Amino acid sequence: MTSPAKTELVTVNIDGKEIAVPKGTNVIEAARLVGVDVPHYCYHPKLSVVGNCRMCLVEMGMPAVDPATKAPVMDPATGRQKINWIPRPQIGCATNASPGLHIRTQTPQIRDCREGVMEFLLINHPLDCPICDQAGECKLQEQSTGYGRGYSRFVEQKNVKPKRTQLGPRVTLDDERCILCSRCIRFSKEIAKDDVLGFIDRGSYSTLTCYPGRKLENNYSLNTVDICPVGALTSTDFRFKMRVWFLKQTNSLDTESSVGANTVVWSREGVIYRITPRRNDEVNDTWMADSGRLLYKAVRAESRLTAKESLAALLARAETILRLSPGLAAVVGSGQSSVEEQFLTRQLARALHAPAYLVSRTAAGDGILVSADRNPNVRGALVTGLIDTLPQSYLDELGAAIDRGEVRTVVSVGEDLMAAGLSATQLAKVSIIHLGTQVCASSVAAAVVIPTLTVFEKAGTMVNQQFRLQRFAKAVAGPVGAFDDLEVLARLITAAGGSAETSDLAGVWGRLATEVPALRGVSYAAVPETGVVLDSSPWAALPFVEGESLHHRPARAVANV
Repeated sequence: MTSPAKTELVTVNIDGKEIAVPKGTNVIEAARLVGVDVPHYCYHPKLSVVGNCRMCLVEMGMPAVDPATKAPVMDPATGRQKINWIPRPQIGCATNASPGLHIRTQTPQIRDCREGVMEFLLINHPLDCPICDQAGECKLQEQSTGYGRGYSRFVEQKNVKPKRTQLGPRVTLDDERCILCSRCIRFSKEIAKDDVLGFIDRGSYSTLTCYPGRKLENNYSLNTVDICPVGALTSTDFRFKMRVWFLKQTNSLDTESSVGANTVVWSREGVIYRITPRRNDEVNDTWMADSGRLLYKAVRAESRLTAKESLAALLARAETILRLSPGLAAVVGSGQSSVEEQFLTRQLARALHAPAYLVSRTAAGDGILVSADRNPNVRGALVTGLIDTLPQSYLDELGAAIDRGEVRTVVSVGEDLMAAGLSATQLAKVSIIHLGTQVCASSVAAAVVIPTLTVFEKAGTMVNQQFRLQRFAKAVAGPVGAFDDLEVLARLITAAGGSAETSDLAGVWGRLATEVPALRGVSYAAVPETGVVLDSSPWAALPFVEGESLHHRPARAVANV
């Protein structure tokens, strides 16, 4: 096995503190490692460097050497090598760490530069912080407080620009707030591969706009809102809905595909208001698809299932059905269930001596953060042993067994059986016990419907296309009349004649860590926020989705990582 190449480290000095960093590290990032904030607007670690805003100006110097002999030039006053300081400030974003580099960020000259830049940025900026959606997370507001003069010398009339420009179906632009950092332009071109934004006009009249005949409507448009350092770009869906400082942040996952992009769910008093990406350089960098941001709408959808009966009453009816057809049951699990739920689904199938099925969901992937495999946890089903091969798109095998009279009861865990290929005639031949969150053909045809929780209302883990085990946390409580999936499955196992199963997350993990080979020794509490990669060798020969390798990482255009 070839040893990984060693990273070359170089020593730099920042405000008198020496630190060893990988050669080529951006000065802004190097300063952050020693607790020094270099203010900036246009710089973003995942985008190309343009040096637009000039807010990151620093003093820069290198150890002095004799031009002829290359011998160090010593400072007689200190006994150390003399530092040749560049007379004018330099932008930190366009400078990478090199051996001996010296940086000063707190000198009078730098403070004066920052105050000057802030003064120019605020000349035409509207004073509408009290009604701005960016309030509470606005870099202009923060840095004007930390690095501005604290007063204005500008007495002229401010330029007036459009306040509510629809750049696309999901993004609204307030041009008066734009500071021309160009982050949105670079993201659209470099990451989303949709070169649709640009500046027009000159000087104080410069305006952000879409190219003629184009709209900002790609599936990653809302990332421009995330990276906008001011309140210029806003989410049309979230606009004027809630102040961000009132919102609770909960780490979660984008469950629309097998990529498993890391997210943050923002909620208040049991209501979800928005979903934003969470940085994980190994999975999604700092981005997510727009489509994943809308998943929370299912929580309060009109189609949401709730029960008027108690869980005990529903389980009693389910137990009666299961006992009427011993040995003639089938279990349909879901690639959208968590690892813990899939493990208990497997236990239920064993208790019923029934085959377990899983339904495949595929569509065209975009090569960025939406994969062709639209189930977030097919690999979790493989790891837990719920299935031992890749699922099919339709339940043809189950349908044939129903037609032959070999299956009379179907337990559906979060799947619409008709959407999975079973006909209305086949559904009429069996007694269905349906667990799910939304009204569907299966819930309508079911003999027993047990409403369960959405991914935002529970905690657990999923395994993405890299075989990376990742956690998600409970953001809001479920509605009255919906029940925890683990509790429902554990009690169904008992009703099916199986041994008593624990229904709490810690208890299930006690079983997972001892009974599932790929999870042996893994602790739920110890899984880092970035996830942990599992041993995928038992499934190395499986093709998964065409065009995606076993450890596929989404194609990205990333600079200065």
